[in-house]
Amino acid sequence: MAETTTILRGHVASNQGSKQIKFIVGGAVILGLIAYLIVSAISNSGAYYREVSEVLDQQSSLMGKNLRVSGNIVTESIRYDATLLDLSFRISDPADPSKQIAVHFHGVKPDQMDREGSSAIIEGTLGSQGVIEAHNLLLKCPSRYDEYEEIKVEAVK
Repeated sequence: MAETTTILRGHVASNQGSKQIKFIVGGAVILGLIAYLIVSAISNSGAYYREVSEVLDQQSSLMGKNLRVSGNIVTESIRYDATLLDLSFRISDPADPSKQIAVHFHGVKPDQMDREGSSAIIEGTLGSQGVIEAHNLLLKCPSRYDEYEEIKVEAVK
């Protein structure tokens, strides 16, 4: 008894083509996913560094957007409730101390915040009331360099 088997060449060729199509589609999906992750990471963490005066000038267009603001802490405005970890204060523009913006932060108050001349970088969202709801609060390192006054010394004979 002789048995015969038939090999369908067209079927084998289309199976090979099907594997290539699956490989191409899979690669395109992976590349698309990587591109999406990169774009979403940049858009979520991309916050521009602004001065207080810039935020005040562009307040309506910045409402609800992530931003990073730098300014000097107005030490008289600091209000902290340690039981609720509720910190409110104002920061002023280094060039014009009369321009100020309110900040609200939920978390531990940094140690060096009460020092006169402390600067902060606030990362958060500008609320509808003009208050920055901070999710990250960074204090700049205070300068250890103090400008000394010039003393004139004359030699005595």
